[in-house]
Formats: sequence, structure tokens, C-alpha cells
Amino acid sequence: MVPTAIILALLITALTNQCNATPKFPAILVFGDSTVDTGNNNYISTPFKGNHPPYGYNFPGGAPTGRFSDGRLVPDILASLFGLKEAVPPFLDPILSDQDVVTGVSFASAGSGYDSLTTSFTRVISMSRQLDHLNGYIARLQSIVGGEEAAKILSRALVIVSAGTNDFTFNFYDFPTRRLEFTISQYQDFLQAKLQSFIKALYDVGCRKMVVSGLPPIGCLPIQMMAKSPLRRSCCQRENEEAVSYNVKLEKMVHKMEMDLAGCRILYADVYNPLMDMINNPLKYEFTETKRGCCGSGLLEAGPLCTPLEGVCAEPSRYLFWDSIHPTESTYQILAHKLAQSLTTNMSLHSIKQ
Repeated sequence: MVPTAIILALLITALTNQCNATPKFPAILVFGDSTVDTGNNNYISTPFKGNHPPYGYNFPGGAPTGRFSDGRLVPDILASLFGLKEAVPPFLDPILSDQDVVTGVSFASAGSGYDSLTTSFTRVISMSRQLDHLNGYIARLQSIVGGEEAAKILSRALVIVSAGTNDFTFNFYDFPTRRLEFTISQYQDFLQAKLQSFIKALYDVGCRKMVVSGLPPIGCLPIQMMAKSPLRRSCCQRENEEAVSYNVKLEKMVHKMEMDLAGCRILYADVYNPLMDMINNPLKYEFTETKRGCCGSGLLEAGPLCTPLEGVCAEPSRYLFWDSIHPTESTYQILAHKLAQSLTTNMSLHSIKQ
């Protein structure tokens, strides 16, 4: 199912051969939006759900789980590479076991963002509420393994933060609420101030190893191309340029915070350039379609609009996008392996104290 199978196999082999250098994460904790939501929205009242077919089309067992893709997401794939269980929803899942609490939890919610206005529109789990769930997780973790061991787990856990796209699409591009208050540069700074506070809150409870994802090429999302360029369906250059400028600021901000927060390692995850390379050089990745999703027409369908009635493409692994917004597992596989390489280089035993 995964494209460029030989290349990915070599990457996995390389990671395995570097076992002495590979970072040993006791847990994976995930925050953000639909790119990392493993099913939390299943348990709240919101239309932003991926718990129905054809979502999960290529997931083990073929059942929808709430993930907005045909299969696994980046945290799932990373967990597998680093020998952890896939990140499951926290307290919203009634069958969550003690072992799940120790190994992998996703607090993310599709439709969320750093701006509180975003979740007032989508009515999903805000980033601040995700922090509240983290505090509950910590209390439960302490009750299971004790305070000292819980602190060790938190300090060595891999923390992933992935959000921001919804803030721009909901509040600045498609519904210009914030555009009445801010210039694009000011709004970028506004969001990154929110993110700084979020990272500091994670640090204050003991998290020390973090990955912060940048923005994708928003202007190349099929739904954005359809809205801005319905006839040509070409990438919106302005939105892409603004994503790049946001990412430049974000990378600098992440580096500064890493310097300011003693004992903390924060890795900026570039998703923009890998995705643009896939879009510009699809055959390199064995893709045949990069401008529409696999679900239905691939131009508008996402969430409640992506249903079995719409049908799916014949070969999802050949598509960059699953629906009009979210990538396929094939795409996530490529991004996850690139991130795993970066983690191995930057968070290995020889590059950071445990």
C-alpha cells in the first residue's frame, strides 16, 4: 500500500541498525488538530468527525476509528517505529487501560487550533482544554506508577504538537473574522504567542522533548484550490507564501524557546517542503494524483461530506490526499519516516541527556 516501498524499507532498516542511538521514548503524548486526532471527536457533539466509512478504509481491520485518513497518522507510525503503542484518546475512551496511559495518548481534536475563536466556531476540544486533559492524565499516571516515576516518564516522553491550519482557514482566509483585526504578520505573531504559552505549560508540568509541526502548503489543499481557483485548480500562491513566512518565524521561535527552557529539546518539524516536493514531483513518490482527494470528487468532500455514497478512488496509495483536506496514509508514511530520521539525529542518547 505504501509508495516507494524499497526506500521506506531502507529507512526502517537504518533506524533499526542505529538502535544504540535511537531515542528511547517511554510514551507519546499528542496535541493539536485533525492531523493527529486518533478519535477524540468521536466522543463529543461536533460535525467534525471521521468515525464513519470510508475513513479507515486502509486501517487495520478496515474500520473507521475517528482518524481523518484512510489509515494511520504520523503519531501512529512513529509509535510503531519507536516500539510504542499507538496514541489512543484519553479519558473520553471508557476502555482506556492503565497500560495505555503509560505508553500513548492523543489529546488532539479535529477542528482545533491555537486561536480560541477557532474552537468557538468548530465546537471541538480547544488547546487549553487539551491541557486540562493532560493534567488529568498526569494525575492518573501518578496514581499508577507514583510521582517520581511519572515525572521521569513525562521528561522522556515524546510530545507532538500539530495545529495552526484551521486558525488560518477558518479565521483569516475562508471566514475573514481575524482579518478585520490583524494583518497576516500580526495574526502569525498572535498565534505563535498562543503556541509559546502552550509550550511553556507543557514544560511546567515536566515535558522536555517536544516536536512542533509547521504549516503545510495551505494553498495546495484541494478544498482551497477549489475555492480560490475552481477552473484551473492551481495552488493559491499567497496562502503558500504566508505559510512559509509563518514557518520561518516558527522555527526561530522554537529555537529561542529551546534556549530559554533549561533541559528542553524542541524540534521544529517541517511538513511544508516535503509536501511541496510530493506535489511538484509526484512520480518520485509513486503518486498519480495530488490535486484532489480519493474520497468522492476529492474537491469538497471532508468530514460529514466524505461518505460511502461518494465512493473512493481505485488506488488510495497513489493519492497524496484522502479527502479534500487530509493526506492519505501513504503521505503520512513519508512524513513520519522523515520525522523519525530527524528525531534519531536530534534526540538520540548521544545528543541529549535523558
